[in-house]
Amino acid sequence: MKEIEDIETTIKWSSLLEKLKTTFGDIEDVKDVVFLVGVQELGKGYQEFNKDQKIDVMHIGICHLLSRYGYYNFEGIDKEGWPHWKLVTPLPFLNEKEKELLLKKSLIEYFDEKEEP
Repeated sequence: MKEIEDIETTIKWSSLLEKLKTTFGDIEDVKDVVFLVGVQELGKGYQEFNKDQKIDVMHIGICHLLSRYGYYNFEGIDKEGWPHWKLVTPLPFLNEKEKELLLKKSLIEYFDEKEEP
């Protein structure tokens, strides 16, 4: 059953990447898509970010994505307009493949929700 779920996720992931590539161009992997989610959730539109800010934007994306599974709770927005999250449940130990699969599933759900009317 897990293999079927992984195959479904792979198919949906490929489809999502193709859609995002038509809109954003150079989208190659999970990190790129997490960054897009972070930019969206930051809510300031696209802008140039320095290296540290890019890491912060990716953190926003990861926290938002994993909040759907109960790992993070949104705490609020600081005076500069940046969202902050609190870890409420430690993530289980996952190998790299498992981490990527968890993020892919969450990203697929995130973009499916954005497409709903």
